Amino acid sequence: MLIHPKTHFHPYTHASGGWGSAKSVMKILWREQAFAKAPGALLKQNKPDGFACVSCAWAKPGHPHALEFCENGAKATAWELTSMKTSPAFFAEHTLSELRQWPDYDLEQHGRLTHPLRYDSASDRYLETTWEEAYREIGAQLQVLEPDSVVFYASGRASLETSFMYQLFARAYGTNNLPDSSNMCHESTSVGLQESIGVPVGTVTLEDFDHTDCLFFFGQNVGSNAPRMLHQLQDVRKRNVPIITFNPLRERGLERFVNPQSPTEMLTPDSTIISTQYHQVAIGGDSAALLGLAKVLLEMDDQAQREGRAAILDYDFIAQHTEGFETFATMVRGCHWQHIERQSGLTRGALEAAASVYARSQRVMIIYGMGLTQHRHGVQNVQMLVNLLLMRGNFGKPGAGICPVRGHSNVQGQRTVGITEDPKKVPVELIEQQFGFKVPSQMGLCTVDACEGILVGRVRGFIGLGGNFLRAIPDTSRMEPAWQTLQLNVQIATKLNRTHLLPAQNMWLLPCLGRIEIDRQDGVAQTWATEDSTGCVHGWRGSAEPVSTHLRAEASIVAGLAMATLPSGSSIDWEGWSKDYSLIRTAIGTIYPDIFHDMETRMTEPGGFHRPIAVSQRKWLTDSGKAQFIMLSTLNEDDDVNPGATPRDVLQLMTLRSNDQFNTTIYGYEDRFRGISGTRKVIFMHCNDIVRLGFEIGDQVLLTTAIEPEVKRQVGPFEIVAYDIPEGCAAAYYPECNPLVPLWHHAERSKVPAAKSVPVRLSLVGS
Repeated sequence: MLIHPKTHFHPYTHASGGWGSAKSVMKILWREQAFAKAPGALLKQNKPDGFACVSCAWAKPGHPHALEFCENGAKATAWELTSMKTSPAFFAEHTLSELRQWPDYDLEQHGRLTHPLRYDSASDRYLETTWEEAYREIGAQLQVLEPDSVVFYASGRASLETSFMYQLFARAYGTNNLPDSSNMCHESTSVGLQESIGVPVGTVTLEDFDHTDCLFFFGQNVGSNAPRMLHQLQDVRKRNVPIITFNPLRERGLERFVNPQSPTEMLTPDSTIISTQYHQVAIGGDSAALLGLAKVLLEMDDQAQREGRAAILDYDFIAQHTEGFETFATMVRGCHWQHIERQSGLTRGALEAAASVYARSQRVMIIYGMGLTQHRHGVQNVQMLVNLLLMRGNFGKPGAGICPVRGHSNVQGQRTVGITEDPKKVPVELIEQQFGFKVPSQMGLCTVDACEGILVGRVRGFIGLGGNFLRAIPDTSRMEPAWQTLQLNVQIATKLNRTHLLPAQNMWLLPCLGRIEIDRQDGVAQTWATEDSTGCVHGWRGSAEPVSTHLRAEASIVAGLAMATLPSGSSIDWEGWSKDYSLIRTAIGTIYPDIFHDMETRMTEPGGFHRPIAVSQRKWLTDSGKAQFIMLSTLNEDDDVNPGATPRDVLQLMTLRSNDQFNTTIYGYEDRFRGISGTRKVIFMHCNDIVRLGFEIGDQVLLTTAIEPEVKRQVGPFEIVAYDIPEGCAAAYYPECNPLVPLWHHAERSKVPAAKSVPVRLSLVGS
């Protein structure tokens, strides 16, 4: 195993970006031994003639910067283009039992997988196999299993073409069990926005940043999770546009930024102030804060009417385009400020300050992330954002709208082309007419349902198209033993991770090309496409030579599995598609003509093309044909513990990512912005909570879930770090804290794990 740096905590006083970012990029290029490939690749990253970043899904401009990548994007590129390899010889030296003792970082840091592998239980090792043998044996296993006992999981990294093939494979096989990473992050968005405004995705494009006159941020850490957005935010601030942030922690990327591409900024002490107001809302207090903002607007509007001034609310828009306003307004007026302040953790004055800026702004955008969606009432949070925008008509005009920031680089796109457990969300008739098979009518399994199925033995087979499923899901300690009872486990991956080390009865590890590598089929380099957070579709191509001649493209692997599993005579030309991706794009255009007509031409245009968003024309694809004001059901986003009766020793814990990771991938042990290095086993607490609970800074503690005491969920030891976080709240890293999240502790209706608010108790190690 690798030798890790010593633990160190020292507050970071610099801006985001700048020399800190530049140094971090150089470190990972050196560590991954990627200087030969990565620098040239970085020049093509997110460029029209290059490849889409394998990290976040933030928008790719048609006229990119000279260096259109961020610190974490560079880390992702170096991580994929590493010179280090995990070959069959590695597995000859290490059993899976031994490798399960390795830290996650060490597993992935060892390098790229190079050969197809099958698990041998007698030796507890992966052994090299051939692609033909893997396809044949996996196909035979799938033919024996009941289709609805098999899960087809997608991590969000696969292209539109591969994703389209994958969902067809699952449905032709006979199941809608197509959970994906969206189930764990933004499904609350898909449910909430669809019901409120008739679309499941955001309404903002990059161009809107040029027209907005006010931005609100809720629960999104741009500095670590979508740093390229800082370019848009810096441009907005140069126009003196206010940015108002609601977030429990003060994140450096939302405070100050130095553009690493600007020599002037790099050589002077100046930085751009990002947030003009920063409100540290309590964990679970977003709905209360949003209701407070709405209450201030109503009070301001009442006063304006009494004084004969222009209305604060856009009554013409409300009357013409919405339903439910009067009921919503009555509910807001009936809420008391005492309850709003207690639940939000903010003062009435703070909410009045934010609402006053909103009231005098004409084109307002709200940007948000998983800080809102990963709660028991995450859907409600999203719909409260919409309510606030509807009050002043902030949809369907330049510079206004709602902007959920997606994670994985094509997680939104794979949903667009059919990766969903709900058959009502796909064009069933067109699929059946075009491809000649019956689409199953039964509802499939989302991620939480799939986990429950594994626990009780209903799920017998699992195919993973990328990702580190066992690290990403909640209730890890319960899930890992159940995982090993699966009859079939197939993992398509680029590097070794924890999920690959818990064997099923029959298990294969199939290595695929990385996104940055040239995908040649019959000697012809293929192009592929993704959809970003703003609903824009782009075409791309790899630029680096594959790390191994034994790798296969994801599309080829899906085709190989489908041909080995499905009856012969299928009307889907799996082999032809896997050799010519333009044929897949033609099929996508046939099934989704409104979005993907002329896809082959339009995806190569600078900036790509946007999927049509009806809200942009103030068309509402809801049942009533109007946008909906949705009632608030509770001020408490996480009501597993009643706030009025919560024991004083229980803290609300949120999980978070460091700026040295992306999702479950750990690039290193340095969370520069929070001043942590050498470890990830820390818990951030308010200094008052540390003292009142009888602890000291630096104490080693165990964290135990404070609900469902009959099931012990515990992690640690973690070191206590004093931090600027609201009292009663705490934070620690994902995925280390996933064992604390009960599987049932998820958002109502969307089933997104409520990892942003978990009630926990702390105890000293050894006490």
